[in-house]
Amino acid sequence: MRDGRGLAAAWVLAAVLSVTGSAALADPIPVGHDDARYLLSASTDLWRHGGFGHGGVLWSPDGLDREGFALKLTFGGGVYRYRSGALGNAEVTGRQFAGSLLPGWRFQHERATFGVFVGLDLQSHRLSPDDASAGLRGNYVGIRTVLELWYEPDATTMLAADASASTVGPSYAARLAYGWRVFEQFYVGPEVSAFAHDRNYGQVRAGVHLTGFKTGAFEWSAGVGWASDSDNRNSAYGKLGVFTRH
Repeated sequence: MRDGRGLAAAWVLAAVLSVTGSAALADPIPVGHDDARYLLSASTDLWRHGGFGHGGVLWSPDGLDREGFALKLTFGGGVYRYRSGALGNAEVTGRQFAGSLLPGWRFQHERATFGVFVGLDLQSHRLSPDDASAGLRGNYVGIRTVLELWYEPDATTMLAADASASTVGPSYAARLAYGWRVFEQFYVGPEVSAFAHDRNYGQVRAGVHLTGFKTGAFEWSAGVGWASDSDNRNSAYGKLGVFTRH
């Protein structure tokens, strides 16, 4: 592994967790819930070399099913492992915590919802043993931008697209998913995603997602597939998300 890539990978995974649930944030409000103003979400992402978990709150004062101002808070962290060439190929364990406060605007047009958010991005990175060659060590403050799209071309299909970028790194992440309605219960279909950090680290993923499975007041999403990164490491990935409206 090239020096500093482990921390880059850590931020990248944090970025993907931030956008993983964003399609859910744009999901249409069910009948009878048009007064909902808060969306609470949680997600986890696991792969061979680590795991992350995130939570979030979206507040839309005019209602989640209406166009207007919205405020998003995301937070979370995780643990990851990488080998550092600067430390004689020793294995380093990294721990990362991150949070973002993102004011924005959600646009509604017939079957489509589009959100734009820009705000504060806070990150903390810790390594054991310490790796002086790592690109990210300590605490950072930056600006994060998030774009979200949820579109239902008809009653049986959906399209979700998400992107996130931060000046910390800088770093980028994006995801695209398409799905078909199954048993009138949820969507199933392919998803692809890609992540990059300061041109030093990159990862691509391809898999299958399940979106919109409802159990009471909760709505679930999941995904499985294969990940490949620029360090020539390949592994399966799995993710799970849940949200509820109030």
